[in-house]
Amino acid sequence: MDLEKYMEGHRARVDGALACLLPSSTKEPHKLHEAMRYSVFSGGKRFRPILALATCEAMEGECDNVLPLACAVEMIHAYSLIHDDLPAMDNDVLRRGQPTCHVAFGEALAILAGDALLAEAFRVLTDASLYPHAKPETLLRVAWDVALASGPLGMAGGQTADVQSTGQEVSLPLLEYIHVHKTGELIRATVLGAAKLSGAAPSQLEALSIYGKLMGLAFQIADDVLDVVGEPSLLGKEVLSDQRKGKLTYPLLLGIEESRGRAVDLVEQGIQSIHFLGPKAQRLRELARYIVDRQW
Repeated sequence: MDLEKYMEGHRARVDGALACLLPSSTKEPHKLHEAMRYSVFSGGKRFRPILALATCEAMEGECDNVLPLACAVEMIHAYSLIHDDLPAMDNDVLRRGQPTCHVAFGEALAILAGDALLAEAFRVLTDASLYPHAKPETLLRVAWDVALASGPLGMAGGQTADVQSTGQEVSLPLLEYIHVHKTGELIRATVLGAAKLSGAAPSQLEALSIYGKLMGLAFQIADDVLDVVGEPSLLGKEVLSDQRKGKLTYPLLLGIEESRGRAVDLVEQGIQSIHFLGPKAQRLRELARYIVDRQW
């Protein structure tokens, strides 16, 4: 099975699970639930959930055991995009060719939809009935990791630094800090969470932590490049580029070719970190290379 078919199969699996886990738009409050589902099902590659399932496979686990985690992470990702698009942040009106949540439902409901998706994600992460084979302490640790990756020491902290540095002269170390925290930490927590739920050994967790961190940074650098060259980005942006908004990007600091080279180097380092897992981690290697091969 080639990678595209593999991703499509897992994407359908994740979408089916999300459809069941998210509140129905037929239930009150109707508009809130509709806005939540609108944002989650507005397209996207489901890259993070697929990484979770591929990690489980590398650990020779059952994908059903990590599917709720995969869905929870996608809810958090959707929440972050809703808030990222708001007038107070990037003020984007389109994402993946569709009106952004605040355009479609109003700013107040968009904020509430993002808040609700974050809360729903942690409900799913901590619902023991969804993880019949996991120990309570494992679920607690996985939820803690995801919370850390989503909060001030992760995604929210990275977004804060991004907002505060817009239009400013910023160094490469600060740009890397923004990318690692805004994008990378949640990807790393996704990989680690799936590994923990699949019974990974400490040495495997250490290697997968490195892999996840490097993939997260490579992912964002690739998005910076795609944003500049005009291709559909991995994050779904289709409006003013970050560079035109005054945001610092890797291509602005290093140029497009050096940025591409940096992303490729990170991917290869990440692949090397999991070499000892052998053939069972082949999909993780393919997904890593997908980050940089997709449009380049």
